[in-house]
Amino acid sequence: MKILFIGGTGTISMAISRRLIAQGDELWLLNRGNRDTGLTGVHELHADVHNEQDTAVKLKDMKFDAVADFIAFSVPDLERDFRLFAGKTKQFVFISSASAYQKPPADYLITESTPLVNPYWEYSRNKIACEDFLMDRYRSEGFPVTIVRPSHTFDERSVPVAVHGAKGSYQVLDRMLKGKPVIIPGDGTTFWTLTYNTDFAAGFTGLLGNPRAVGQAVQIMSDERLSWNQIHEITADALGVPLNTVHISSDFLGAAGKQYDFRGELTGDKSYPVLFDISKLRRLVPSFHTETTMAQGLRKTVAYIMSHKECQIPDPEFDAWCDRVIAARQHALDSLI
Repeated sequence: MKILFIGGTGTISMAISRRLIAQGDELWLLNRGNRDTGLTGVHELHADVHNEQDTAVKLKDMKFDAVADFIAFSVPDLERDFRLFAGKTKQFVFISSASAYQKPPADYLITESTPLVNPYWEYSRNKIACEDFLMDRYRSEGFPVTIVRPSHTFDERSVPVAVHGAKGSYQVLDRMLKGKPVIIPGDGTTFWTLTYNTDFAAGFTGLLGNPRAVGQAVQIMSDERLSWNQIHEITADALGVPLNTVHISSDFLGAAGKQYDFRGELTGDKSYPVLFDISKLRRLVPSFHTETTMAQGLRKTVAYIMSHKECQIPDPEFDAWCDRVIAARQHALDSLI
C-alpha cells in the first residue's frame, strides 16, 4: 500500500511507521524536514502542513491508499485535511482519544458506542468536535474516514505515571530514587490501561486498507488493567527502590495544579476505573493481540530511561510543586490532631 503520515515520528506513529516499513509498504511522511526521522526506507515530503497552499503544491497529483494525521487537534486542522485529501485517498485515519468518552462514565465497560462527552478537558472536547466533523463529511460526501481512539499508549522513552510535570515523567522517577514521596491521585486503586506502542501499531496497521474500517470508530488498546498503585510499585521495583506514596484527591490536585491542567488529565480521564471492550478491533483485525504486558512495558521503559541520559530530563519546578502540595496536605492533617 501507498500510505502518507502527517507526523510519523511520535510515540504512537513511530512504531506504526517501523511496522509498515518492515511489511514492505510504501510509506511517505509529510514533515518540515527540520530533523532526521531516524527511519530508513521511508519517503519524505518536506512541507509545513499548516501552510496549506505550499502543501497542496508539494502533494501535486499524488494519491494514496491511506492517509493518517497524527497531529490534528482541532476542527480547522481537519477542514484543511479534507480540502487536501478529498478524492486523493481511499482512507483517511484520524487519531482521536479514549479520553473523549463520557465523564463521569455511566458504565465501567467502554465500547465505541459509549457517549462522547467530557466537560473537564478541552483537549477531549476538541477531539469530539473533530470526530463530529469527519463523520459528517463521511455521511454527506463519502469522505472515507476511520477514527481511532487510543487510550494511554507509551514507549521506551517515558514511563506512564499518574501525575507529572510539563517536562515528562522522569522527575517522578527521580523522586523515587531519592526516597521522596510520590503523589498518586485518589487512593490509587483505580484501574488503568496502558498499551505499549508496538502493540498499538499491530492494531492500527490492521485497519489500514481495511474496507470494513471505513466509516467506523475503533478503540485500540490492551485489555489488561493495573491499578495506579500497582503501576507505581512496578516502576519503583524496576528502579530497585521502595515506593513512598502520598494519596491526594484528584479534585484537590486539579485545583492546586491548574498550570498542569490536572483537572483535565485526572478528573477528565485518569480518575475513573474503566474496562475497554476491544471486541470490535478483534473483529476487524482478527490477528490482533498484545505481546508486551503492562509490567513488561514498564520495566523495559525504566531500563531504557536509566541507560539513556537524554531521557533523564529534570523538572525542578514540578518537584518543588510536589513538595508544596504534600506539605500542605500534612499541615491540614496536623491541624486536625
